[in-house]
Amino acid sequence: MNKMYALLVAFLMAVGILAGCGTTQSTDSQEVEEAPAAEEQSQEVSVTVEVNDEGENLATEEITVEQGTTLMEIMKDNFDVEETEGFINAIEGIQGSEEEKMAWMFNINGEPAMVGANEYEVEQGDEITFNYESWE
Repeated sequence: MNKMYALLVAFLMAVGILAGCGTTQSTDSQEVEEAPAAEEQSQEVSVTVEVNDEGENLATEEITVEQGTTLMEIMKDNFDVEETEGFINAIEGIQGSEEEKMAWMFNINGEPAMVGANEYEVEQGDEITFNYESWE
């Protein structure tokens, strides 16, 4: 019985020591994984503003922002923008018009946006194009 007890105690101590070593290694690997995340906090996006009917490119900007930045924040920080409830009504003084059925539309990486600029958080390498165009 004493031998069994001694073996059980030795086994439990060995498991405890191994578990302690595993925790140290796990912490080290977590620190290694977290380091690259700090480098990924900023990201670069491209924003182009065009007036399609006139064939005029008003601006093309390469912009570096923090992760989690919305497109609306980028537009307000880098362009003269007027907006109402998350919708961009004017860029650089060019105002949308209900009478002429003209408005600012935007594409993200060549695809029409499915959310407003105030809802879209930009991602690394996004290519965003605002077009002043007819909605017909």
